[in-house]
Amino acid sequence: MEKIIETLQSGGTILYPTDTIWGIGCDATNIEAINKIFEIKKREKNKSMIILVESAKRLQDLVEVPEMAWEIMDLSEKPVTLIYDNPKGLPKELLAEDGSIGIRLVDELFLKKIITKLNKPLISTSANFSGQKSPMKFSDILPDIVNSVDFVAEENHDKISEYSGSSVIRIWNDGRIKVLRE
Repeated sequence: MEKIIETLQSGGTILYPTDTIWGIGCDATNIEAINKIFEIKKREKNKSMIILVESAKRLQDLVEVPEMAWEIMDLSEKPVTLIYDNPKGLPKELLAEDGSIGIRLVDELFLKKIITKLNKPLISTSANFSGQKSPMKFSDILPDIVNSVDFVAEENHDKISEYSGSSVIRIWNDGRIKVLRE
């Protein structure tokens, strides 16, 4: 855990198991680290990435959370990423073209520890090249991806993910919602 936090605090990138699939992550407030992830994934800069938070407080510090969002999170049977309007304190490089951001409030203890110790939101994007299949287990990750990050977490290398990704739901402050991925 210490090496993960040290890597993130120094602007590095990590490969780590999330509450869904394996992901590439960094400090979500570090523009240089964010750009590194775009390069690693060979991803277009206009494609936004999501962030993970560990607490309702951190979520509320970043966005206005409509009442419907709490209900969706409570009722969801799998991890759910909600796309919110007008985030505060995040670099523009991280936001979608319309200024929105996808955020997932995690329950998984390992993720909560990382984010709590980092004391900042964590980038989470699939550990693959843009457009390729998401890795359901560590052995699915291409060596080029593994070798391009600054640190690889040792946790859950043998575990096969229960989910191929989170549900993604766009939620507006006026109460409208749209399911983008179930």
